[in-house]
Amino acid sequence: MSIAHWSTMDTKVGPFTAVVASDGAVLASGWTARVEDLTGLISPSLAPAELRAKRDLGPVSTAIRRYHSGELNAADEIEVRQRSGEFMQRAWDALRTVPAGKPVSYADYAALAGRPAAVRAAATACARNAAALFVPCHRVIRTGGGLGGFRWGVDVKRWLLDHEDPQD
Repeated sequence: MSIAHWSTMDTKVGPFTAVVASDGAVLASGWTARVEDLTGLISPSLAPAELRAKRDLGPVSTAIRRYHSGELNAADEIEVRQRSGEFMQRAWDALRTVPAGKPVSYADYAALAGRPAAVRAAATACARNAAALFVPCHRVIRTGGGLGGFRWGVDVKRWLLDHEDPQD
């Protein structure tokens, strides 16, 4: 039986919850106080049989605190586990290569994921990303600089991009 743990912590932009597998890999995360907002995002093949609240998720909680305090690469080394088709997997891996402070357009993101013509599929990969922050889909914006959508709200996306802006 697989057990996963979850925790919610306050951040400068609102509550942040993470669901972590027993081996420490992030299964889902985002700017919400409700774990229920995350559980449906986990691939059924990875869904834990049981979820338990835990005050501290070790390296994951540390990375969340450090990122929100200004250490923008703090989440980079945390393992993430998501499951989908080949393109989605490649697209999520590509997102992890987009550096803080250097957002890319959806077209550039599609190219990074190996399919330059698949702009809509790249946008779908962002929309289906269960592990926000650890797979930084907020770093993908529209051509021309528009924010585009974000599961956790455009205000949160704007805060994250401003937080990561090297001009600050």
